[in-house]
Amino acid sequence: MNFVYYKNKLEEAGVNFDIGMNESEIAAAENFYKFKFPPDIKDFLMFALPVSKGWTNWRKLGSPEIDDAFSWIYEGIYFDIENNAFWLDDWGDKPKNLSEAFSIAKQKIDEAPKLIPIIGHRYIPDFPNERNNPVFSVYQTDIIYYGSNLWNYFENEFHYYFKTQSYQIKQPIRHIEFWSLFAEDLI
Repeated sequence: MNFVYYKNKLEEAGVNFDIGMNESEIAAAENFYKFKFPPDIKDFLMFALPVSKGWTNWRKLGSPEIDDAFSWIYEGIYFDIENNAFWLDDWGDKPKNLSEAFSIAKQKIDEAPKLIPIIGHRYIPDFPNERNNPVFSVYQTDIIYYGSNLWNYFENEFHYYFKTQSYQIKQPIRHIEFWSLFAEDLI
């Protein structure tokens, strides 16, 4: 992958970068948050670390911004459970007690591949730990593909600078346990 090309286009879009992370910084982030970066995003973060507002700065482990990005996933699903009658059939009967319902939902989310924040409410799953995992846009249970992989995501999010059509998902898209059910309207 041509990292220079993608970094240059993102810089044109106003993204600021710091020097890339080293192996020990990558390992520290993975250990702290209990996930493994897929190879493509790991390689990109080691090439250059986006540090503009909204981007996940992996050098700031334990920061409220990163904690909030992980919490966003749970809070959005909890909101839809409480306010929009959301409940998956696979989870069994929905408890009348809201905290019990949240507990079941948390367990199911925790069993799914972990979503790693990129920027805002855009995430890449940690499993499978391979190149070309899709990028998801997560807003409550409105979870859609925002790129068939990291590069397609950059092209979609910053389409003006890549001279591409807005929101063009390249095929094929790898199916990700749990999360793709939302994106593919299988729930």
